[in-house]
Amino acid sequence: MKKTEELANRFREIILYGTWVANTNYKDQLENLNWKIATSNIDSLNTISILAQHVHYYTNGIKNVFNGGNLEIRDKYSFAFPEIKSQNEWKIFLTKFWEDAESLAKFIEKLPDEKLNQNFVDAKYGTYQRNIDGLIEHSYYHLGQIVLIKKIILTNK
Repeated sequence: MKKTEELANRFREIILYGTWVANTNYKDQLENLNWKIATSNIDSLNTISILAQHVHYYTNGIKNVFNGGNLEIRDKYSFAFPEIKSQNEWKIFLTKFWEDAESLAKFIEKLPDEKLNQNFVDAKYGTYQRNIDGLIEHSYYHLGQIVLIKKIILTNK
């Protein structure tokens, strides 16, 4: 198996269907979650919906580069999203998240392995490998937060 195929599958694992590292994934945690729980505030913590949108923001931004576009994502905008106000809006967001994640995974697996060591957009951003690994690691970090926040909310209901 090519290294890029392995990376694509690692990315799918954290977002769409895996259980190897965290025994869960984003889709498992979010798919049947009520929007009111997803948008519930606990003290100064980010909401589950904000964390999910944050990870999607980076997924979509990196996907845009793979699709021939510019790197348009900026950290200062990575938590700035319109409020989700209904189950339908939550469902629409999740559908987009899953679609964009699968689309990025397909781009990653089609990369030649040699591309992994090349600069991602600009040398200051590191290599393709570093950015893909970073997205996977960043996603695990926030998945842990989501799991804990969800437990707190469901325990205090």
